[in-house]
Amino acid sequence: MSVVKKYGLVKEENVIPEEYYGWWRITETSQWVDDRLNLIGTPLISFTGHDDRLRMLALLARVKCIPTKNGVSFMWQGAWEYDPVSGTGNVELLEDGTLEGQIMIEDGDESTFIAIRANEPDKPIPDPPSYRDKWRRRW
Repeated sequence: MSVVKKYGLVKEENVIPEEYYGWWRITETSQWVDDRLNLIGTPLISFTGHDDRLRMLALLARVKCIPTKNGVSFMWQGAWEYDPVSGTGNVELLEDGTLEGQIMIEDGDESTFIAIRANEPDKPIPDPPSYRDKWRRRW
C-alpha cells in the first residue's frame, strides 16, 4: 500500500473497500463440483491487501488484490496439488451481501463463484507446496 501526500492530505491507494475487506467462504462454482470444494479445507479467499490467500479444491495460492471501480480484482499464484499454477479473478458485491466472482487459471479453466462472508480461519492457510516437495514425499 502506498501513501501519497496530495494537497496537504494523505491519500491511501490500493486500500480494499470496507464492504469487501476480510475473509469469504466460496460456496459454489460454475465449473467445479461444489461438494468437493472443501477437499483440503474450507474454501476461502481473503481480501485484506496483505498476505491474502485462496484455498479451494486442491488449490492453495497467494493472492494480490486491487480495488477497482466495480469491486476487487486479484491475481493469484500457487499450486494445484503440487503443480505450479497462477491466474486472475475479480469479485463484485451483490445486493444481498454475497460476492459474485470469476476465477481464471492461466492457460486453463475459468469459473464463476459465489462467496459469503466468513471468519478468518483458526489455522492460517499454508503456503502453496513447491513442485520439488512432490518428489520428496515419494522417497
